[in-house]
Amino acid sequence: MSKQRYSVPRGTRDILPAESALWHRIEELFRRTVESFGYKEIRTPTFEEVGLFARSIGEDSDIVNKEMYVFQDRGGRTLALRPEGTASVVRAYIEHGLYVTQPFVKFYYITSLFRYERPQAGRFREHHQMGVEAIGSGSPYIDAEVIYLAYHFLDLVRIKEKTLYLNSVGCPICRPRYVEKLKEFLLPVRDKLCEDCQRRVIINPLRVLDCKRETCRELTAQVPPIYDYLCEECSEHFDKLKQLLGKLGVPFQLSPRLVRGLDYYTKTAFEIVSNRLGAQSSICGGGRYDGLVEELGGPPTPGVGMGMGLERVILALEEEIPLDEKLDVFLAFDDEALRDEAFLLLMKLREQGWKADMDYQHKSLKSQLRQANRLGAKYTLILKGNGQTVLRDMQSGVQEEISLEEVMKRLKQI
Repeated sequence: MSKQRYSVPRGTRDILPAESALWHRIEELFRRTVESFGYKEIRTPTFEEVGLFARSIGEDSDIVNKEMYVFQDRGGRTLALRPEGTASVVRAYIEHGLYVTQPFVKFYYITSLFRYERPQAGRFREHHQMGVEAIGSGSPYIDAEVIYLAYHFLDLVRIKEKTLYLNSVGCPICRPRYVEKLKEFLLPVRDKLCEDCQRRVIINPLRVLDCKRETCRELTAQVPPIYDYLCEECSEHFDKLKQLLGKLGVPFQLSPRLVRGLDYYTKTAFEIVSNRLGAQSSICGGGRYDGLVEELGGPPTPGVGMGMGLERVILALEEEIPLDEKLDVFLAFDDEALRDEAFLLLMKLREQGWKADMDYQHKSLKSQLRQANRLGAKYTLILKGNGQTVLRDMQSGVQEEISLEEVMKRLKQI
């Protein structure tokens, strides 16, 4: 009787060591970059109460209605796997009273997100996101910082083919006027829109602009731009942001249709896309969410953030990122009786911070040297049964005899 074999669930994937080195390098570059901008890491739970996402993202959104992984635990609580990063960060900000002790905070995270979507290139049901959140300032300068940070990081990983799209979605003061004007425009063509958009026209007309169906996009191609309806504060904020991005040398295109897929956005909304990704062209997106902290039970507090998909960054790479995967030292020996000695020396090398390894399959010396080559070892230290120790440069093939006592000192010199 054959045993059942299992595969990864649809829409997920294994990241094997051959790939994980690249993932690790990109994550390392992201950490270094955002920390140089003053952001500190936050880690939040993989699942939260489902109401957190319903309130923050919007109960009529596709994410809440169609894409969340929702389940009940044994205590009868309804929970959801995290579909996006911002809501959990804001919940933590409120729950731990940071608005009292740290009125302005800058967080970053690298985490898994879960959405029940149709799997395709760059889009998985479990995907990985790198993001930042700056909570406590309503200044357009922090908007410019977040956008510049994202654009600068993509420059660092050599993604040159990218376009920044920028919009302002207004605020609770000026947005209602635009929504009414938008509804007036949409009602005459409502019956020709897709089923979802027919519902959105009544519930949330702004979401019609976010529809990806070609028919809906054609029918809404001539909608009035939101810029004409911004209040003085939103207009000044948007003008200052555009001015700052210009001074920073960050090119952008205005996109009046850009509303993002989340209800909590106010004022700034932006997206960075790459034509290397095909249909799912977005690498990064974000914006301002000045009402979200208050909506989730905190005091009125402005905030802005962004998130970028790690899988999409990798797909958009135009050049190889240099990886330092090579082993510093491989320990080999020509006599099995030397295994204990080699093993103890291996641990000492690792204690000193060297990337070091040895054979664990009881191979011959010749096979051990082949293994050292396969692992990309820079040097191989060979313990010999006659009491000699040989240090071999694996690139040049040059080797020298060295006493065991001198090993550490010699390795530090080279």
